[in-house]
Amino acid sequence: MLKQLLNLFFPPICCGCHGFLNENEVVICTHCRHEMPLTQHHLRKENEAFKTFYGTIDIQHASAFLSFHKKGIVQELIHQLKYKKQEEIGQVLGFWYAEDLKKVTPDIPFDTVIPVPLHPKKLKERGYNQVARFGKALAESLQLEYNDQILYRKTYAKTQSKKNRLDRQKGIKDAFDVYLRVENQNKHFILVDDVLTTGATLEACARSLLKIPGAKISVVCMAMATTN
Repeated sequence: MLKQLLNLFFPPICCGCHGFLNENEVVICTHCRHEMPLTQHHLRKENEAFKTFYGTIDIQHASAFLSFHKKGIVQELIHQLKYKKQEEIGQVLGFWYAEDLKKVTPDIPFDTVIPVPLHPKKLKERGYNQVARFGKALAESLQLEYNDQILYRKTYAKTQSKKNRLDRQKGIKDAFDVYLRVENQNKHFILVDDVLTTGATLEACARSLLKIPGAKISVVCMAMATTN
C-alpha cells in the first residue's frame, strides 16, 4: 500500500530515457531495453573484448554485454549507476547478461565472481562499489560463488577515464593485490567491471589474481567503449 502511494506521488522513471515506467517495468523501460546496443560477444570467443588482452595477459574468456557510445543510452545508465546511486541498474544488467553467459558456461567452468575493487577511500566517498550488484546477480544466476575479499586495491587514484592505455598502465600497474589463501587456489575467476576501455585496470587485477596458484581468469563487463 505504501509503495503504491509513493508511486502515485513519485512515479518511478526509466534510468535510460527518464520517462515514466509502466507497472510491469523495472529500472529500464521496454523501449530502452529494445534500443540497447548488445555486443553479442558471448557468441564469439575471438570478440573485441577478448582481443583487448592480446599479447598482454592470458585470459580464458572476455566479453561485454553492451556497446558504450558517447551520449548514448548505455552512457546514461552507467552514469546513473556510478554517480546517482542507481545500484539496481547493475543488478538488472547482471541477471539479463547471465542468460547469455549460460551459453558459455558449459565450455568454460567458472568458479568465482570477483568485482574490480575500489580503494577504501573511494568506497567511502561513493558509498558502494558500482559493479557489486552486477557481479552478485551474475553469480546468483550462474550458481557461482561471489567473493569481494580476495582482490583489493592498495592505492587511491582519481578517475582513469581520460587517460590513454600507456598512462593508465603506469598509474595502475601496482594498484592491486590479493589475499593468498589455500581455499582460493586452482579456481577460475570471473573478474567483473563496468566499462571496458583500454583494459589496463582489468589487466592489473588479473596479474594480481594470477599470483594465486592454479588461477584462471576471465573478464565480464557491463559495457565496452567503442571508437565510433
